[in-house]
Parts: sequence; C-alpha cells; structure tokens
Amino acid sequence: MERQVHDSYPMVKNYRMTESVIIIGAGGHAKVLLNALQLSATNVIGLTDSDIENHGSRLLGCPVLGNDSIIDTYDQNDVRLIMGIGSTEPGSSRRTTFEHFVAKGFSFSNCIHPSAIVAPDVSLGHGSQIMAGTIVQPGCTIGINTIINTRASIDHDCEIGDHTHIAPGATLSGDVRVGHNAHVGAGGTIIQGISIGDRAMVVAGASVTRDIAPGERVAGVPAKVLKKHAKY
Repeated sequence: MERQVHDSYPMVKNYRMTESVIIIGAGGHAKVLLNALQLSATNVIGLTDSDIENHGSRLLGCPVLGNDSIIDTYDQNDVRLIMGIGSTEPGSSRRTTFEHFVAKGFSFSNCIHPSAIVAPDVSLGHGSQIMAGTIVQPGCTIGINTIINTRASIDHDCEIGDHTHIAPGATLSGDVRVGHNAHVGAGGTIIQGISIGDRAMVVAGASVTRDIAPGERVAGVPAKVLKKHAKY
C-alpha cells in the first residue's frame, strides 16, 4: 500500500477536541460519535440529516440543523466537521462527502472516545475516529477519515489507510497493513505481517492468514476469496 500525500491534512499526533463542531449525518454512527464528543466536553453545534422530517428534532439533546447544505452558512474558520456517516463496505459515501467539504475549505476533526487506549506515538490522520474500548498500540498510523470502531484492537506498527473502516471487535496483530477504502468486518482477525489491499473487504468473523489483493472480498476461517469488488 502506497501512502497518499495530503498536504492540507498531514498526519498528526493524538489530540482531544476543543473547537466547535458539526456532525454530518444523524443516524446510528453519528449518535455514537455525538456521545463520545459529549463525554469529551466538545461543543457540538448540531447535526445534519438528508431526511427533512428530522430537521428541527434533537438527538441526545443536540439539534438536527438541516441537510448538509446548511454547513455552507458557517465560516470554515469557526467550525470543524465530524463525519457521522457510517459504512458497511468499501466505496461508501463517507469518502465522497469528506472530499466534497475538504474542497470547500472545511476541516475535519478527530473523534477519540475517552475510554480508548491510544499510544502516545500513534499518528492520526485528520477526521479519524477512535471509538469506545478501542486499543491502538505503539507505532501505528491511522489514515484520514478512517474509523477504528468499538472494541477493535490494533497491535504495534500497523498502518491503516485512508477512508477505511475497522469494524467493532476486529483484531489486527502486529505489522498489519490495511489499504485505502478497505473494510475489515466485525470480529475479523488479521494475523501478524499481513497486507490487505485497497478497496478489499474482510467479511465479519473472517480469519485472514494470507495477503489479500486489492479489491478482493474474503470470508471464512481461514479466509478465502469470494469475489472482486468493483474499482472505486
């Protein structure tokens, strides 16, 4: 996996939120992020939702402001964004929405649940999300707009690409490489030294004992190839 260069979004050290934020989306993933941000005493201005019937409602006490276009009414210097759209496979709308607002000049903030254990030397790309009960060990690099979800375990010296989702309960042993726009399903296990290619998908519960090529979908114990994904 080749590391993409993002001049406006360099890799940064672990940090906690202090600025005001707007969450894009108001579904289940957004709710979990909102809870983490509230526990971290972050000022959440509100959330967006494409469903007009939800506009003006509240989620965990926080207002749903309108659809994504309302973000354009805010100054990019006054607010930062949190990507509240979840994903269940490679190629979700998370990436396109992220890139849309970056092109407009908005910045995305990291969200780190207070219960997460993140080694001090871990590098986090902007917009990365480290959820409750997660462990990220020393020497790891987490890409931009990437989710390390609830109770996932990332051991030493792993590299996780941009726009990737490591789902709840997944376990990555040491020196694992996961590409960009990839998905490791809930409860998946990757043994040490394995490489997972860009846009690949590890189905929930799979045990990966060999390298996975870009675009492959694998499942089972040990994991075997099911089919190729389309190129995203």
